[in-house]
Amino acid sequence: MTIPGARTAVEWLVSAAPDPDACRWEWERNPLGVALLPAGRRWDVLILPGELGRPTLDVLRLILDRPGPVLADLGAARWSGTAMPRLGFFVPAGTSSRWLGTGVRGAGRGSWIVVPHPGRAADGLRWLVLPDGEGTLTDPAVLELAMHEAAACVSAREGRRS
Repeated sequence: MTIPGARTAVEWLVSAAPDPDACRWEWERNPLGVALLPAGRRWDVLILPGELGRPTLDVLRLILDRPGPVLADLGAARWSGTAMPRLGFFVPAGTSSRWLGTGVRGAGRGSWIVVPHPGRAADGLRWLVLPDGEGTLTDPAVLELAMHEAAACVSAREGRRS
């Protein structure tokens, strides 16, 4: 099965690698369907805990035509014993070094992330928003506003349960 846009997503992602051809070759032959790519070149990744990440993505989808790429780390949920995976939001390079936010981790220059092939499933990782191949990233200011809105919604929901 071919996922629409997977080819352009692959090309955009491997363009961040030090050797795009070697990365593409390894990616397509790796039985796990993942590649290790450097953050901080074309993009950074802000990693939110699932309790906040999923509602934040829901808000972004309401306010943007198309958010930047978003990864879900299902393995993190398995290891931590939570029901919600961590979500990684792709933002412009340099964002993670300036980001201040409790519970939000940043992967920027000097960091590497495991990225699943856009056209295949990978154990524990999956794309919730596939890269568009054109370099669309989530604006950090919009992401921050979406996080505040999501946190307010989560807080209100928890207040109703008490």
